Amino acid sequence: MKILMCISHVPDTNAKIPFKDNQPDLAGVTFVIAPYDDFALARAVEIRDAAKGKLTVLTVGLADADPTIRKALAIGADDAIRVDAKPADALFVAKQIAEIATQEKYDMILMGRESSDYNGGQVHGMVAALLGIPCVVPCMKLDVEGNKGIMHREIEGGKEIVEVAMPFVAGCQEPIAEWKIPNMRGIMTAKTKPLKVVKAVEVAPQALVSKYEAPAPRGKCTLVDAGNVEELVNLLKNEAKVL
Repeated sequence: MKILMCISHVPDTNAKIPFKDNQPDLAGVTFVIAPYDDFALARAVEIRDAAKGKLTVLTVGLADADPTIRKALAIGADDAIRVDAKPADALFVAKQIAEIATQEKYDMILMGRESSDYNGGQVHGMVAALLGIPCVVPCMKLDVEGNKGIMHREIEGGKEIVEVAMPFVAGCQEPIAEWKIPNMRGIMTAKTKPLKVVKAVEVAPQALVSKYEAPAPRGKCTLVDAGNVEELVNLLKNEAKVL
């Protein structure tokens, strides 16, 4: 079995990112594997181990993404591919993934349901459309039986169980697996695992960022004693003007 695990190289979710000249100032910011990708990667390692297959990790990014890729290798991926380009937009990234998937013929392509930087949640659907294969999002449980995947996903008011033939794309989220932490052996082994750098295919830009803005500061909060209903009504009527 051949599995392609797509990861995003994103700022740590705990990082406070300032703006400089209307752009995010990423100087000194720690980058990590996107959290949803971490869940998918953990399940991919489990499936690879059970099937005695091969797990390749892929990211679209520049050389500064290499440490993030090496972490994925330390967690358990067998080898890695980096498409040497800045991830311009969702379609650009999807076409890079589809190009490699077309060449290598993977049985499944896994990724997080969305990245934690732009939260677009578009790449998995685009990859599936470009390849003409099924896509299941959000995938919360994934089992493999023969040549098909059995997935659980949330729907309004309940849970849906989906069976799809391989190959397929899945956008994953918790509780598909527990995050895996690299051990010392994995970290040392990752240094020698293959990391192939490939040139990006050309894609005309479909979306451009016009500007970035920090969210508006929070407004003041007025606390009212639980027993002072009259004051609460007065504030809602005369200040908030919702009555």
